[in-house]
Amino acid sequence: MEIDKLQYTPVMQSQDISNLAHLAKEIWEEHYTPIIGKDQVDYMLEKFQSESTIQAQINDNYNYFTVRKDNHAIGYLSYSIKDETHSLFLSKIYLKKAHRGKGHGRQMMQFIIQKAKELNCQYITLSVNKYNENTIVAYQKFGFVQKRELVIDIGNGFIMDDFEMIYEIK
Repeated sequence: MEIDKLQYTPVMQSQDISNLAHLAKEIWEEHYTPIIGKDQVDYMLEKFQSESTIQAQINDNYNYFTVRKDNHAIGYLSYSIKDETHSLFLSKIYLKKAHRGKGHGRQMMQFIIQKAKELNCQYITLSVNKYNENTIVAYQKFGFVQKRELVIDIGNGFIMDDFEMIYEIK
């Protein structure tokens, strides 16, 4: 099976951020509503993926990329570097439903691993919802291992009930 190369466009301008916030809304509503419910999805989109929050994260050294195939946005990712642990924190990695299961997630992860190597990181860490079972399996197949459980109060009566996972750069 021939896999199309993906393009990674840095998100920096206000229009890029606006487009990314709309993409996030589409992906999150489709993927997370069955897992955590509409109310929590709406709250988390506003808290973590609104235009102002994305801009604040970029200002705080988070790197966002829109992932494109044939010049169409199909997903996005974001990471930051945690110097104190020599690790890359994979904050976001999302793909539209129609593009899952086609090798694109693997390409996105390979992009992240390459970035981690370029930045001399020893590890990649991420957090994933404990009930996001297909995603957990995908991370495990890629070589991530569960490090610990995380239960984080995010306000408004909601929690993030996650696993922290880690990948050692070889």
